[in-house]
Amino acid sequence: MNIPNLLTLLRILLVPIVVWAIAQKQMEIALAAFVVAGVTDAVDGYIAKHFNQQTELGAYLDPLADKALIVSIYVSLAIFGFIPPWVAILVVSRDIMIVGAVVLATLMEKPLTIQPLMVSKANTAAQIIFAALVLAAQGLKIDLGWAIMIAMYAVAGLTLASAAAYMVGWTRHMST
Repeated sequence: MNIPNLLTLLRILLVPIVVWAIAQKQMEIALAAFVVAGVTDAVDGYIAKHFNQQTELGAYLDPLADKALIVSIYVSLAIFGFIPPWVAILVVSRDIMIVGAVVLATLMEKPLTIQPLMVSKANTAAQIIFAALVLAAQGLKIDLGWAIMIAMYAVAGLTLASAAAYMVGWTRHMST
């Protein structure tokens, strides 16, 4: 256990705090916890790479923490009426599709290693920006309507593009 892995565990522990805060409509707390999660994500990655502290555990924990946070925020924001449900359904469905494809490939004895694609990185950035804008608008009581709409449609488009790209790669892999 090293500092990057401890920071990743902290990020995982922030997930229920963010969900609770959204459920209680304490959006300033949700925003603060989300910002702390984002900072710990950046710091753990920096420390791991620049101080040679990358571990196998961290390679599994980091994306798990990221997905737990994003999925939890999107589902919570949709359930409590802060974003349209279709956005959360789209984001969560893409992640389920990717996990399902990896599991199916493994079960069929064609293990698949997922390498992040540029469209996937752009998608993650858009998802984070959209969630941050919604939390900021609610928590800070500011009107970010136009920015939220642009970010929401960017999330939708990039999520669909990312899902399609992974599906094409999975189909090619499975047909070999």
